[in-house]
Amino acid sequence: MSRGIVCTNMGVKAGKRIGVKGEIAAGAKSFVLNLGKDQANVVLHFNPRFDAHGDVRTIVCNSMDKGEWGAEQRESAFPFQECTNVEIFITHDPSNLTIALPNNHQFKFPNRLGLQVIDFLNADGDFTIKSIQLE
Repeated sequence: MSRGIVCTNMGVKAGKRIGVKGEIAAGAKSFVLNLGKDQANVVLHFNPRFDAHGDVRTIVCNSMDKGEWGAEQRESAFPFQECTNVEIFITHDPSNLTIALPNNHQFKFPNRLGLQVIDFLNADGDFTIKSIQLE
C-alpha cells in the first residue's frame, strides 16, 4: 500500500524527464520512488538502501506488473549521504529508464512494462520531497 506522497495523472511521455529533489533524513535506512501506470503497475521501483532488508549502501531497482514483482537489479554505486539534499532525474523511453544520480552517476533499468506514459509517482521512506519537475 502506498504511503508518503502520491502523484497521479502525470502524463509524462517517453523522452521526457522527471526530476525529484529532496532531503535524505538523518539516520536514514532507505527510501523509495515508484513510477509507473498505477500502484500495481510500477515500471521503476527505485530503492536506495542505507541499511535495510539485508542490503547496505545499495540501490535496488525492480518493477511490478499487475501486482507481481519482477527480478531485482542492484547497483553498487551509492552516491547518497544522510542529511543531504539530492536530485534524481529519470528519463524513460520504450526500452529503458535512465536514472541520473548525484556525482554524475547514471544507470539504465529496462522498461519491462513497455510504458509510453508515466502517470503515477509514489515516494516514501527516509526522504522528504522538496520539489518534483516534469520536463
